[in-house]
Amino acid sequence: MTTTVPPVGRATTADEQAAWVSCSGCRSLVYGKRYARLLRVCPECGAHARLDAPSRIDQLFDTGTATAVPVPATQVNPLDFVDQHPYADRLQRARTRTGQQDAVLVVRGRIEGRPLVAAVMDFRFFGGSLGVAAGEAITTAAETALHDRVPLLIVTASGGARMQEGALSLMQMAKTSNALAELDETGLLTVTLVTDPTYGGVAASFATLSDVVVAEPGARMGFAGPRVIEQTIGQKLPAGFQTAEFLLDHGLVDDVWPRTELRARLSRLLAVAEGPGPDWGGAEEDPVVRDSQLLDQLPAWDCVQLAREAGRPTALEHIGYWLDGFVELHGDRAGEECPAIVGGVGRLDGLPVMVIGHQKGHTTAELVGRNFGMPSPAGYRKAARLMRLAAKLGMPVVTLIDTPGAYPGLTAEEKGQSVAIAENLRLMGSLPVPVVAVVTGEGGSGGALALGVADRVLMCANATYSVISPEGCAAILWKNAAEAAVAADELALDAASLLRLGVVDGVIPEPEGGGHTDTTAMSDAVRRATVVALRELRGRTTSPAGRRRRFRAFGLAHDPGTRT
Repeated sequence: MTTTVPPVGRATTADEQAAWVSCSGCRSLVYGKRYARLLRVCPECGAHARLDAPSRIDQLFDTGTATAVPVPATQVNPLDFVDQHPYADRLQRARTRTGQQDAVLVVRGRIEGRPLVAAVMDFRFFGGSLGVAAGEAITTAAETALHDRVPLLIVTASGGARMQEGALSLMQMAKTSNALAELDETGLLTVTLVTDPTYGGVAASFATLSDVVVAEPGARMGFAGPRVIEQTIGQKLPAGFQTAEFLLDHGLVDDVWPRTELRARLSRLLAVAEGPGPDWGGAEEDPVVRDSQLLDQLPAWDCVQLAREAGRPTALEHIGYWLDGFVELHGDRAGEECPAIVGGVGRLDGLPVMVIGHQKGHTTAELVGRNFGMPSPAGYRKAARLMRLAAKLGMPVVTLIDTPGAYPGLTAEEKGQSVAIAENLRLMGSLPVPVVAVVTGEGGSGGALALGVADRVLMCANATYSVISPEGCAAILWKNAAEAAVAADELALDAASLLRLGVVDGVIPEPEGGGHTDTTAMSDAVRRATVVALRELRGRTTSPAGRRRRFRAFGLAHDPGTRT
């Protein structure tokens, strides 16, 4: 038996009926029909008012494509709960007022032609609280996505668990979380759109378990509400606490997307589920040099200076040049966002890829803002999260290495810098998808290698890759940092030397005078080299065993060129 499926179409909203609407954020008066056309976003202050579930479905889905998914019947009023009024009476009033059976609508449909299943919460129905019917709807949505082999979108709006259903409500947290786990095991993309508010059992279960979690501006999310927290700790909370912007700064959501951009951005994200044909990349010519004798070997210290040249293209510039539909993802999901590592999904000549790189900058302000490309533990944990997502979705990983090294500060040590790097080394060695690493600038020590355990390791002609900086080596061994140029020669950190040693598989030529003289040409060379490497790797079975053999051979007493 199933419950009655409510209509998906949107009714005329109160905003459209009202002549003028007062913004709850700035109190400006907005013409009602204009406010409705703006999707209830204030044109003066940008405040995002709540949307009911039918309006949200109407906003996101292609016209005429959303069809309701039946949800199995659940227990009604399982506790015969009564407070000031019988729960049964409250439930009936909520159904009459909203025209819905409960707080979640489940639909199939398309966004810009791309299929998906969505579970959309409605705060009008008991504050979007998670009861047995809402939990069943979320679970049904996940099972439908699994059956259809399409992505799942969850739009949250909830005050927490439904107290009137007691422990059965609590059990929905585990029920829905297990449903998402099945999608993880099957490799299907899951996305959460956090709207205001999202609290309690919803935030502490399915809402935050999706592969990608984005939020509308100003949306609040947390386990405990602000009043509960203030009463517990006896302190006033800071302005903006638990808002989407706060969550982004603390690495708890991937991004904040304005309502007007949701359809386009979700479409770009859904595109990662679409792959190219078997002849992908077939027309690309390989620019990589694989014989060290064919390289013009500059003095090592000159390479150091060129690798550090502020005008060289950054990771985000490479990404912007060669990826279509790039969606940047943020945060380590443990309370921090590190700007020194960037990453996200996009399409490289039509192939969905996960690209992760060290990010520096050109100006002093940019360099300071990115910590000079020196990641904290949160940066490496963010990278690990994105690599696990790539493995789940079966997409190749491309890393762009350009760092003086991992950040050596006090806070980094307190938060486990060594552990974060070690875990990345192990994870990269275990990824079941093709991995290509390109050293585009400085390859500094373990901070670089944490993104460098790959099937193919390439290097730009004027890049460097070393166990330590020349200055650090000179200070330790020569007792004089001024001997850095001598140390650079001895460290054999230049591309030609590393190709002879077999540390890198090939060298990408740079424009005359260095990559900073023609950033477009340099970035295109890196793109072509990456495409060719991925083309070769996609043409055979990729397994961790081959990658591990590559690194297992380093240092053995044979010609590095004989390694497989």
